[in-house]
Amino acid sequence: MSYVLAFAGSNSSISINYKLAKYTSTLIGDTEVRLRDMSKYPFPMYSQDSEKVDGYSNSLVEFKNEISNAKGLIISVNEHNSYPSAYFKNVMDWLSRLDVKFLADKKILLMATSNGGRGAIGALEVAEKMIARFQGTVVASFSLPKYSENFDEKKGITDPELAKVHAEKVSAFVAAIS
Repeated sequence: MSYVLAFAGSNSSISINYKLAKYTSTLIGDTEVRLRDMSKYPFPMYSQDSEKVDGYSNSLVEFKNEISNAKGLIISVNEHNSYPSAYFKNVMDWLSRLDVKFLADKKILLMATSNGGRGAIGALEVAEKMIARFQGTVVASFSLPKYSENFDEKKGITDPELAKVHAEKVSAFVAAIS
């Protein structure tokens, strides 16, 4: 358990939440961070029939093992109509079928961003409850509103106050996993 696993709750190849997770992963310091681009991991919609007929995909088992072996997680959830995306919920459903406590003892930095002024806070709140259900511990959470105005892929968070809050959340996460 010597690494942090970072990913977005989005399967979009242009995910702004992936970009936020990627940027945040560069701030962790001496710990190895494994960044997973979920757009490369399609999972079928969960159903009991699919589970019975097809079982669990190798990529799902590998992802669950990556989570189990990580000392902490950075998750940035996207928002669709004030809730986490169906993709994120689907991944959580599949993982919970492998082990309902798949997040047990995991320290998590939970984030969300959107182009709206609320910064995907609705999805963030729902995701936090989901994580608790699977025994994970959110040690810090961060919402970045107005992504297009407040983030630059080369510079990171451009609004000084938001950058300060983000840095504090990252520091709290690093302290929790140390």
